[in-house]
Amino acid sequence: MCKYKEFEIVSNISIAFDFKIKINNLATKPISFFMADFSQTRVKLVFSLSILTTIITLIWFFIARAIDMPELSNYLGITAILFVISGLLSKYGNLTIARVIYLIALNLSVSLTASFIGKGGSVEFVLMFAIGLPFLFFSYRKEKIYVGLFSVLPGIIWILLHSTDFKLFTDTQMDRELAINTVYPVSVISTIVLVTFQLVYFSFLNARYYSKIHNKKDEAIEASNAKSQFLSTMSHEIRTPLNAIIGLSYILSESNPRPDQKENIEALNYSGKILLNLLNNVLDFSKMESKSIELDPIPADISNVVKQIKKIHESSCLKKGIELKLEIDDDIPIVLLDVVRFNQVINNLVSNAIKFTDKGSVTLLIKKKTATDKSIILHTEVRDTGIGLTQKQQEKIWEAFTQASSSTNRLYGGTGLGLSIVKGIVTAMNSKVIIDSTLNEGSRFYFDLELNTVSDHELEKQSEKKEYGFKGKKVLLVEDNLINVMVGKQILEKAGLEISVANDGKQAVDMVKENHYDTVLMDIQMPVMDGYTASTEIRKFNTKIPILALSASVFVEVKNKIRDSGMDGFVYKPFDPKDLLNKIEEMININS
Repeated sequence: MCKYKEFEIVSNISIAFDFKIKINNLATKPISFFMADFSQTRVKLVFSLSILTTIITLIWFFIARAIDMPELSNYLGITAILFVISGLLSKYGNLTIARVIYLIALNLSVSLTASFIGKGGSVEFVLMFAIGLPFLFFSYRKEKIYVGLFSVLPGIIWILLHSTDFKLFTDTQMDRELAINTVYPVSVISTIVLVTFQLVYFSFLNARYYSKIHNKKDEAIEASNAKSQFLSTMSHEIRTPLNAIIGLSYILSESNPRPDQKENIEALNYSGKILLNLLNNVLDFSKMESKSIELDPIPADISNVVKQIKKIHESSCLKKGIELKLEIDDDIPIVLLDVVRFNQVINNLVSNAIKFTDKGSVTLLIKKKTATDKSIILHTEVRDTGIGLTQKQQEKIWEAFTQASSSTNRLYGGTGLGLSIVKGIVTAMNSKVIIDSTLNEGSRFYFDLELNTVSDHELEKQSEKKEYGFKGKKVLLVEDNLINVMVGKQILEKAGLEISVANDGKQAVDMVKENHYDTVLMDIQMPVMDGYTASTEIRKFNTKIPILALSASVFVEVKNKIRDSGMDGFVYKPFDPKDLLNKIEEMININS
């Protein structure tokens, strides 16, 4: 059952994107566009009009007989046959020929009748119907020439009739008074019937197809919701083990490790944060497209920032028999930099360089180009001796989920997302990545960042271990995952907090009723009762206790739901221990 459900959700994801594109296109297209895609509807239109016009023509045929105009009646008999042929062709033959025959027959019958009846009969009014008909008969996008030709033809006939005093085909005309009294009412009724049919049919088509658009929109919204639900669930499932990796590495680093252990722990923690950042970018990729990445610059020592790069990638280089070189200036001052984002850029560029290099070396170069008292220009470059890129490939690789060629994906793998992420981050840093590459010789990816400098004291202040005044403060941790409970308890207890644990929302509600807590840390997805419901229930009897959501979702709808259920804020999972402790301190201070 679960497998079928997963398949349904994944299918709905692709449907959602497909429907989104279709709705955007449909909303801007004329009605003729829809008719082009629904030829059966146009067949019914031509057939119905052929029958209706045949009946009207036969009425005129008998009127011509009654007023002793045999020549006109013969012409009308012929056009009636043409209308019948048009109807049959539309249903069983060629639709294009059927429409052409119909419009020629219509214009011919009107101009002939107007010539024989004269100006007093006002038969030419029917040409108003003929002018608008091509827009219903033909697709304006695909059959523009037919629309133009047959919408102009009735206007030309009308002008010719008036310029020849309605003697276009004959000089013998009906008595004017008789035409006004007998033929004029029939002309007006015929025109009204045909134009009304045209307007009603056009309105019907509009209503029908816009109804289809509305239905597709509803389906797209439903599929989009399924996509969000799927991604939210996946986010939660992936972040749970990541929370343990980052949390346990923090605990190990705070447990006085040996110097040789400390380096490995730092590499583990660094890798976890890089993976977390990649997860955030994939699950919330719209931020990359809209360039709305939020940077968090902190005082940073560049040499320490990138020292983990070599440790993480050295094993991959050794397996391939290539060399990884780091060339970093020694005199780079302390700068304000979003360390995680910068490392993500470097990590992606170095990973790509190693992937596409089979011999030679990969070099990471970071140097100071220019400097003032308050800022520097930092040049960052990754170069390799790999397969290189053509000019066309250099333009293509920045697109999301795109690689240089299909063979690249087949030989080297990957999602095609790394460079798009690099571009988004570097753009947010007010710079641009430049490529210098030659096929089969290698590539250079480089960019310059203007960064503000700070004193060494600022860096030391950033690195200082903060002391929290948590003595005697009680926190209720509501979490169903035992690993997260273990990690969370150790982090919080090391900071001096007294921790109680509830494994589901129902248990949390009961514990808050019976005990005093300074803060509640509430997981969202839990059995028995979820975090939203538990928070809503707690707010019914306690409106003051701070409730912090531990959310593994980055989606706006989840944030809104957290707020609406009465929680005071949220911390993303996997959380940075310092961020969590700072948030708890903030909540306790506000409430005290």
